[in-house]
Amino acid sequence: MSETSFVILAFLAGCVLGAMFFGGLWWTIRKGVSSRLPALWFSGSLFVRMAVILIGFYYVTHGDWPRMAACMTGFLLARLVVTRMIPVRKEGTF
Repeated sequence: MSETSFVILAFLAGCVLGAMFFGGLWWTIRKGVSSRLPALWFSGSLFVRMAVILIGFYYVTHGDWPRMAACMTGFLLARLVVTRMIPVRKEGTF
């Protein structure tokens, strides 16, 4: 495979990682707000999401800066997509 193929795959992996991260954040907020132990939900979710992202970035990029840039671009693009897909609720409702 050529380097261009690896960069494209890194971009796609970044999109998947970003969708998982920000989708998981949305899910955590929905569950955590109505939970009896919200601190456990938020801290546990943060730990799991960060671990998945860091491990994913590590294996996808292999320390190569073009792959890291492509992966981060995909991650940020996924953030835009996920935040646009989440329905907006009125103030005070969950």
